[in-house]
Amino acid sequence: MRNIVAGNWKSNKLMKEGAELMDAINKGLPRLQKTEVIVAPPAPFLAHYASKLDHTSQIQLSAQQCSANPSGAHTGEFTAEMLRSCGINTVIIGHSERRDRFGENFDVVREKVEQAVAANLHVLLCCGEPLEVRETHGHFELIAKQLKDALLEISIEQMQRITIAYEPVWAIGTGVTATADQAQEMHHFIRKQLTNWYSPEVAGSTRILYGGSCKPSNAAEIFGQPDVNGGLIGGAALDAESFLSLITASEAS
Repeated sequence: MRNIVAGNWKSNKLMKEGAELMDAINKGLPRLQKTEVIVAPPAPFLAHYASKLDHTSQIQLSAQQCSANPSGAHTGEFTAEMLRSCGINTVIIGHSERRDRFGENFDVVREKVEQAVAANLHVLLCCGEPLEVRETHGHFELIAKQLKDALLEISIEQMQRITIAYEPVWAIGTGVTATADQAQEMHHFIRKQLTNWYSPEVAGSTRILYGGSCKPSNAAEIFGQPDVNGGLIGGAALDAESFLSLITASEAS
């Protein structure tokens, strides 16, 4: 099972700047043995960037979200099928910023997962707890609820299209990072839930990424944990040198 190092650019970079970053990453990549590299630029760039990647590229593209609806009168939305039609194979769903800032509740996240899987997209399904939940020791309960609800209609066979990204909200953009032990503890908990909901085989084959201020200085320790299968990277993905360092750490883990 290969790790995943995925870079979420969020609302950063203009078209030319992003193209230059993609080129720098592509040129700096070693021949990958243990890692899949995914980049999630802003949605307006996706079709253009997809058209520029040839069969030799080791970079895969992801959308940062998709609609919870199929095609229809949904102004401003883009569907999972639309993403697939322009060469995108992966989508991030349930990111904390979408949940908190854009009101994506449990129903919306679940519907997006179902739309994406139906379109044969691979889903990077995010879960995570805010600081107040961790401080009151409710983090395990919340993570289990987020994941169980999002995966409610997902079969054992469809789980092949799901990767989970654990992102402690208190460690996103704050400079605070969960310790390697904290990351491992939650990743192990998630794997145990997948065993209960599906099977040991599904739990063992589902990749679980860490996302929360992961950077070159701590990546090796975090990626080295037995239940951590790579990272969903924010700020460090906006600089080619930093992002490549994380990929190197994944290859060495």
